[in-house]
Amino acid sequence: MPIDPRSLAAYQDRLTALRKSPYLDYPAHLHLETSALCNAACNFCPYPSLARRGAKMSDALIDKIIEDLRAIPRTLPIQISPFKVNEPFLDTRLFPLLEKINATLPNAFVSLSTNASAMTEKQLDRLARVRRLTYLWISMNDHREAEYEATMQLSYRRTMARLRMIHSARASGRLDLRIILSRVGDGSAADFAFAAWAKREFPLFEANVFQRGDWLGQVTTATATPPPVGCGKWFELSITATGIVAHCCMDGEAKYPIGDVNRQSVLEIYNAPEYRKLRERTATRLDASPCNRCSFL
Repeated sequence: MPIDPRSLAAYQDRLTALRKSPYLDYPAHLHLETSALCNAACNFCPYPSLARRGAKMSDALIDKIIEDLRAIPRTLPIQISPFKVNEPFLDTRLFPLLEKINATLPNAFVSLSTNASAMTEKQLDRLARVRRLTYLWISMNDHREAEYEATMQLSYRRTMARLRMIHSARASGRLDLRIILSRVGDGSAADFAFAAWAKREFPLFEANVFQRGDWLGQVTTATATPPPVGCGKWFELSITATGIVAHCCMDGEAKYPIGDVNRQSVLEIYNAPEYRKLRERTATRLDASPCNRCSFL
């Protein structure tokens, strides 16, 4: 489905505003993959063939990244997402990390994305105590049992039990948090059916049908034509479990690296001349590689 030109114009206007803001010098959003491990094998994701599968970022490197982020002015809000191509609730260090972020970076807001299958009641209780947690994004992807299991390679019944647990906690007020139940869309009638099902079965969750992408050619799937606008991901950093900084969140394999936090500071990588050039003066993604192959907004 073609994107409304007015939406593209509004998107480009937001990028222009970012270029005039402190986010030209400091990342607005940072993805931090502490462990390259996932319990799913989604057919739209590069994880099943990921070379770094099983890699675990050292505690020392995590601490170094957090220390690097302290150089960002405390008056400037930033978003930290402790995941990339992985399931964050499989890393036993998730909650100590969130506590460290809360204690060390008062300007940092946290967002989490999960397939929910691995979540437990104990984790849910700990999640309720995390401060400045903006939302929990749950990747469900299909409301039909057979299709869900074919897509995710996870037990539908187990995931549904976890969703009911989370919804019950939200209904009781134990979990006061924005929760989004999402599907990677394919343009079929199932997209609309999923949204209707989500609103009916889990009325306290938001329903979202998410844009499908081919991860810069790293997954075989149909995608839209890249639009003639810049990219908001130019104002972000995406750190993999090995410390290599991918070009963006859609560079799942880190095939187009822009730095290495083992050897460089976070801000040094963010302000490296070639990457900074994208933010400063690249008119549209069509003028830059690999951005000119991506339709993700």
